[in-house]
Amino acid sequence: MKQQQLLWAFSILLLMAGCRKTEYTKIDAPAYLRVFNDLNYVQSMDTKDSKYPSLCMIINPEIDAAGLPVGGEIVGDFLDKRDPYAPPYPSHIGNSSSVHNPEYPGKETVLVGPILNGFDLSSWAQVPSGKIRIMFYYRSYNTIPFFQLEEKLKRDVLLDTTIDLTAGEVYTLHVLEKDFNTKARGMLLRQENFHKLSLSDSTTYINFYNYSASGFVEADAHLKPLRASLKSFLSGIKDSMNIYLTLLKTQTNPGQSPALTGFKNVYLGQLVRDLGNARPATYYSFPLWADVATDHIRTDMWQRFELVTPGIDAADNPYNGSVAGRQLTFGNFSAINCLLNGKVDIGGVTYLANGLILPNLLVNVHSGTYNPRTFATVNTIEIVNSSVYLTTIQRKYPAPVY
Repeated sequence: MKQQQLLWAFSILLLMAGCRKTEYTKIDAPAYLRVFNDLNYVQSMDTKDSKYPSLCMIINPEIDAAGLPVGGEIVGDFLDKRDPYAPPYPSHIGNSSSVHNPEYPGKETVLVGPILNGFDLSSWAQVPSGKIRIMFYYRSYNTIPFFQLEEKLKRDVLLDTTIDLTAGEVYTLHVLEKDFNTKARGMLLRQENFHKLSLSDSTTYINFYNYSASGFVEADAHLKPLRASLKSFLSGIKDSMNIYLTLLKTQTNPGQSPALTGFKNVYLGQLVRDLGNARPATYYSFPLWADVATDHIRTDMWQRFELVTPGIDAADNPYNGSVAGRQLTFGNFSAINCLLNGKVDIGGVTYLANGLILPNLLVNVHSGTYNPRTFATVNTIEIVNSSVYLTTIQRKYPAPVY
């Protein structure tokens, strides 16, 4: 009998733990904010004194008499370096394998944005609108919450500034390196406009930003990241690059995939490095059904973008094609292959060997009676020094009718 009572009490405790209520702070007239930590860390003898960029973000901080932060209206702790891919859904929420967060809100359980003009803003957090104070602190790379750290570990301020957010607007904030030589840090707040544009459901959109630090592309190679996965971005890219798009037919054997008729080396526009301009860049587009042989339900095509210095033709540039694996391009050429889920064994394939691999811009998911069905998306590629980041946003469609 006593054993049954113990089991009953234990069951009640489990039930109570499973029904724990999450308390949210109501925000009147919020803005919507997403934060990325674009700082990178290169471990070498030349950079041995550099700080690992683990951060804590505090909005409208509470500071005590000793000048130490003791709280804040919004806290984004354990803000780690961002992932190369930010998918069209909050993929990090509920992931308890690590406290470290590749973006804000990311893993944070907070109030998020609504569906706005058909776009799901659940990857953006609600924050106060108007003028707010925002601070970023360097924090130790451990699992101790920021406010529980020793006093001496809570004094290292990276940024302390004021920003002005308009209620109902969508913002993306980047913490990044401004100057590669002086290691000056800063931030860039971009007000997005994708939710205000008249966009077609049968067209895929993408824009580009070069947020690289001043002096990076000219710096000596041994000061830069030397990861083989960076491919032709090892050198970075020059301040002005032409963008070309090629659409390829199939991902089944990508190294042998033919270009779609009319979509080989299509000039899109020019990418200019600019850390002083927070305006949203122009969106380029291509049709979801560029492959005329598809059934308009699913397409297997993928995308390749080539960034080439003005004066070099995309089709005949000396860093592409038969010169496979030539990755130190001195900033004159870089390539991005967007296919599958971004994890591709390219082996010795010539065409892919010099291109960095990111996920396909098209989303294939089970929808209604179709498994899968292909949907178009809105995308952003941001280049920061030798790193490339892809953010994908998808429309929120009504539930399928079976």
